[in-house]
Amino acid sequence: MNIIEILKALFLGIVEGITEWLPISSTGHMILVDEFLKLNVTPQFKEMFLVVIQLGAIMAVVVLYFNKLMPFEVKNKKLCAKKETFSMWFKIIVSCIPAAIVGLLFDDKIDELFYNWQTVSIMLIIFGVFFILIEKYNKKKEATANSIDDLSYLYAFIIGLFQLIAAVFPGTSRSGATIIGALILGVSRTVAAEYTFFLAVPVMFGASALKLVKFGFDYTAMEIVILLTGLISAFVVSVFAIKFLMSYIKKHDFTAFGWYRIILGALVIAYFSIV
Repeated sequence: MNIIEILKALFLGIVEGITEWLPISSTGHMILVDEFLKLNVTPQFKEMFLVVIQLGAIMAVVVLYFNKLMPFEVKNKKLCAKKETFSMWFKIIVSCIPAAIVGLLFDDKIDELFYNWQTVSIMLIIFGVFFILIEKYNKKKEATANSIDDLSYLYAFIIGLFQLIAAVFPGTSRSGATIIGALILGVSRTVAAEYTFFLAVPVMFGASALKLVKFGFDYTAMEIVILLTGLISAFVVSVFAIKFLMSYIKKHDFTAFGWYRIILGALVIAYFSIV
């Protein structure tokens, strides 16, 4: 068994766990990491691996927010539905519709056209600027939505359109796009972050399932070990990344992430222009 490939999978899982939830683009980081740390696997397996390890990140959300995500509870020894949670899930479904339709119809075409360093670097910079400008605009404004209950179905759909931008253009950051959409609508930072966590559950499950079906279920023993290593490391690191972000935004805004994105985008352009 090749320990080097396992260590590479471990590192990729760590990168996924950090960058999936912070609004800094997991795809942008993965493209950079892949330049220096290439998995010795088939191109088809690597493409599937980089998407499916997101399942580990999803499970961190499920574990941390299980009570908020579970639409049922036991009261007086009876299983009862939680109306607020069902309402939240209906809003999440509405938010998922745009990306789901486009993803199912054009997944391969989108990868072919936009999965490149040029798109990633441009979107890193553009949405980095958006974060800075929106936070300046919102500095003296009170949030109009301080809970997910306050989100209307129209707001949910608009946030879904921002998620669609991330689905089409790598480097946008799914969490970054949905958080920006929510902030523009006047949603508080805490609610914007939580909603993007919850929205990730069906989106990333769907994307992972699509890649798994396309790849098939015929794995070598080494491929199974690599995949499990990536999944587990992404899960563990995601737990800490989510807790960090929720703690951070209670005292700070997203401006620092905007500057980070701009610097990273510039570095991507500089690196690929030289090599």
